[in-house]
Amino acid sequence: MEYIAVLLPSVVVGLLFWFAMKSIFNADKSERQAEARAQAEAEEKARTGDTGPDDGHSPGMVE
Repeated sequence: MEYIAVLLPSVVVGLLFWFAMKSIFNADKSERQAEARAQAEAEEKARTGDTGPDDGHSPGMVE
């Protein structure tokens, strides 16, 4: 029983660290996939010359 009491805190902290790192890596992977999709869409628009909706305003114009 003494061994469990001694090792349990280290095991719990190790599991918490593992879950935290796993969630960080999953978030990073998702962000990289989203960035790749956005970049591919931007490259496709640049190739086709699609500039988006023609509403008569420039992208930076604020009214």
